Amino acid sequence: MSKIIEGLYYSESHEWARVEGDVAEIGITDYAQHELGNIVYVDMPDVDDEFEAGDEFGAVDSVKASSPLNIPVGGTVIETNDALADDPQLLNRDPYGAWIIKVRLSDAADLSSLMDAAAYEASL
Repeated sequence: MSKIIEGLYYSESHEWARVEGDVAEIGITDYAQHELGNIVYVDMPDVDDEFEAGDEFGAVDSVKASSPLNIPVGGTVIETNDALADDPQLLNRDPYGAWIIKVRLSDAADLSSLMDAAAYEASL
């Protein structure tokens, strides 16, 4: 059974968002990292890149496959997790602690289209 954390927002493509104020941390779920296997590289956007909800913002490469990352909320990238460049397997070890990017939300209404923990669990 995949680990699912209460209080996060989940997308159908297995990304999560942790929102505080107008900033969202974006990462991949435990289910996603388990399906991918050993992650060897994370392709991240640049700071100040802007995305609409659902846009592809990067990719995760594993020994099995390369998988696109879709941003669950629209916004502007304000930080990338540089630790993933040296240790991409942080996403395997701690998928909810190892965020990929932080964005400043452009429209909080994007959150209403995402799932809570119970809905995400039911979707699996």
